[in-house]
Order: sequence, then C-alpha cells, then structure tokens
Amino acid sequence: MPEGRTHKPILQPERCHACDVCIRRCPAEIIPEYRGEEKSLRGVLYRGRLRQQPPTDKVPLPPCQEACPIHQDTRGYVSLIAKGKFKEALETIRRVNPLPAVCGFICHHPCEEACLREGIDYSIPIRLLKRFVAEYEQRERKVGKTRHKKRREKVLVVGSGPAGLAAANDLSLLGFGVTMFEALPVLGGMLAVGIPAFRLPRDILKMEIEGIRALGVVMKTNHPFNLNGSKRTFQKLGFQAVFLSIGAHRSLRLNIPGEQLQNVFHGVEFLRDIHLRKRLKIGKRVAVLGGGNVAIDAARSALRLGAESVRIYYRRSIKEMPALPEEVEEAMREGVKIHFLSAPVEIIGKGGKVVGLKCTRMRLGEIDPKGRRKPIPIEGSTYSVAADTIIPAIGQRVDRKQLKGLNVNQDGTLRVNPKTNETSMKGVFAGGDVVTGPGWAIDAIAAGKKAAEAISQYLS
Repeated sequence: MPEGRTHKPILQPERCHACDVCIRRCPAEIIPEYRGEEKSLRGVLYRGRLRQQPPTDKVPLPPCQEACPIHQDTRGYVSLIAKGKFKEALETIRRVNPLPAVCGFICHHPCEEACLREGIDYSIPIRLLKRFVAEYEQRERKVGKTRHKKRREKVLVVGSGPAGLAAANDLSLLGFGVTMFEALPVLGGMLAVGIPAFRLPRDILKMEIEGIRALGVVMKTNHPFNLNGSKRTFQKLGFQAVFLSIGAHRSLRLNIPGEQLQNVFHGVEFLRDIHLRKRLKIGKRVAVLGGGNVAIDAARSALRLGAESVRIYYRRSIKEMPALPEEVEEAMREGVKIHFLSAPVEIIGKGGKVVGLKCTRMRLGEIDPKGRRKPIPIEGSTYSVAADTIIPAIGQRVDRKQLKGLNVNQDGTLRVNPKTNETSMKGVFAGGDVVTGPGWAIDAIAAGKKAAEAISQYLS
C-alpha cells in the first residue's frame, strides 16, 4: 500500500496488494529504487520498461478482477461511473460481458468478496453499479458492438442459457453465422424458467437477448436438437461446429417413501411450470427441502402463489447453506421459516395426498471432500410436521438422453477438454451446467466465452 508524503513517498511492501492505483502517478519515474520492486505491479511494469521489452512476469490483476470468472475490469468501469461517464462504463463492461444487466441482478459477486475496501469500511457495491449502468442503457440507448469481418462458417448453439448466449454473442462478433436452438418455448434457459421474475425482471432479460439477436444470431424456440451420436446430424444442417449448453434441467430425487404422492413438486420443474404459466395448485402449508438458491426461490414463489405457511428444512447449518446470503435474508424477511439441521426421511400421505413430513435432526461431523461438514443423523430424534405440499429442491442433474455418443462423467455431466471445452466428438464443444453441474450464471458466461474462442481457433 503506497503512502503519500509531501516530500518523501514511501512504499510498505508487506501491505502492497498490486492494485495498480500507484502506477497512475508513479514516483518510480523519478525515484529509481522503486523500479526494482519484485511483488508490486509497478515493479513488474518498470522492470520490463527498463529492459525495453514487455515484462515476462505475469502482471498481477487487482483482487476484484482476479476473482471474476471473466476478469471484468471492475476498477475501470467503477471509476467511469464515479465520473458520470455511464456510456463509457457500459462500453467497458460489454467488452467482455454480454449480459451485464442480468449479472447486475443475479450475479453472486465474487468481486465484492475480494474487494480490499472491506478492510476499511465495506466493499464497493460492484453488482449494483453494473445494474445501474445497464438500466441506464435501457432508458437511453444501446451501446454498439464492433463485429469482425463476416466468415462463411456456421455454428449451432444448442440452448439459450447464459453459456449459450455468451457463446452466440462472441461467435457472432467474430464474424461467424450463428443459429441458436432452444427446446423451451422461451429464450433464456434457466435465466427464464429457473429464476423468478421478482429476482430477474423479464424485460431486463429480454433486452439482453434482443441485443444479441441484433448481431444477426438466428434464435429458434420450441426447437429441440439431439446429436444422436453422430456429427453428421449437425453437418447435414450446414453447421461446421456445435456448442452444447443444455443446462441441468432435471431435479434430483429424494428417494424416500411418499415421494410419488400428489402435491409433491420437485424444485426445478416447479419453477419452470410457474414461468411457463402452467396452472399449479398448492396447499396452504408448504415444506421446501434443500438449502440452495432453487429452494429459496421455490419458497418465495410458494408465498406468491398463496401459501399461508412456508418452511424450509435444511440438513446443515446456515453457514453451509449454498444459497446467496442476501436471498436467504429476503426469504426470511418475507416470512419463510428455516429449520436447520433437519433432514427428511418420509413424506406422509393419506388417500394419495400429502398430509405431513417426517424429519430427523442432524449434527455436523467431519469436513467432506467438498469442504463442508458432513451431516450425521441423531438417533431417536425423528419428528413429524403437518404439510400439504412438499417441494424437494436438493439439486439438479443433466438429461443424459441428449448426450448420446459423448463421453460423460460418473455424475452424468459432460466430459470436455478443460483447455478448449471440446467434447469427445470432434467439432462439438460444451459449457455451463451440462459440464459443471448446477452453478453460477457468471461461470456459465465464462464457459461460453472460452468455448467461442476455442471454436474460432478450431474453424480457423
């Protein structure tokens, strides 16, 4: 951390975070001893400058930018916003992020967790600032994108979630003809049918999608696609490469007695049916099982469907809960009750319908391979609660039917080359939840961008 004095600027190496702030008016220009620093960004830059060649060292990124899966220039656009240069800020964001408004609403903001400002008072509200300039664009006018020279090769993108949209955006900007097939009747994948409108307004999502469509991307809904184990399937349609981003749209099952009863709605399908405007009749007392974002979204959605009591049962403590803390707080503020260290063992039925839930209390044991403490049942602690609707939301899986002919992992996700995202079939690439399992939107965007670059190199 640099400390400016009137006559003698000094540097405290042990506190330097390579944040690049000091380089803007760097005293190394006139104080030679600063140029040999080993661990700061300016030292790296000046060592290269003195050798009259680009530095071979990896130039450290600011912590917020390093934490971002797409390495967004956070400091750049935050500084522009502070100066009132909103259009320029959005241009900076859009250089690498095709879905800034979406990220402004739902990103889990690892950049804020890495923000050094928190050590002084609180983190910069980076996500809200991105949301601000994205909404400014919606009010004012679109920010243009620069396209490369048009190429003759055509690429098929299967799935219109964040990974597919990011890949389509970048491939189109690189000059490729891009067509997108979406099996659902709406565009957006899990952004459209997995995240409630009260978290991600549909006009915001539509604005982002239309911005990508304007690049010339052909988008077709109600259009499922299956490779059927052969690359000839897409070659016959005139495509030279495919990007699979079909997501993980199947809920994991509890595999406990009573799961087949009426009024048991599995989380992913429950949210999808709501967003596709299918009629759902739920009871007054709803029990949601799980601790992720799907569980929280399902609970809050149940309240909006008219439930009088919504309770979440989660087998670990709040510290291990994978849902975003701010979403958990919102759910509790809205009246959702959360019972921690409770695991379901049976769904109680009568006449084919749900009438209750049987749970057992848990304690936390040793840390498991994923870094969370393993829940262990407490003997003799079983108890029952009344409920007329059960919503299991314990995880998601990939539909293997669409992966015929491709190598898959033991958990059903698609196996790809980690450097290029290419599958075991030449010319077929993949990214997003179909590869990683259910994850964050910004990680899917990063996968789509990575695959777009690999596809470009493959077709070149």
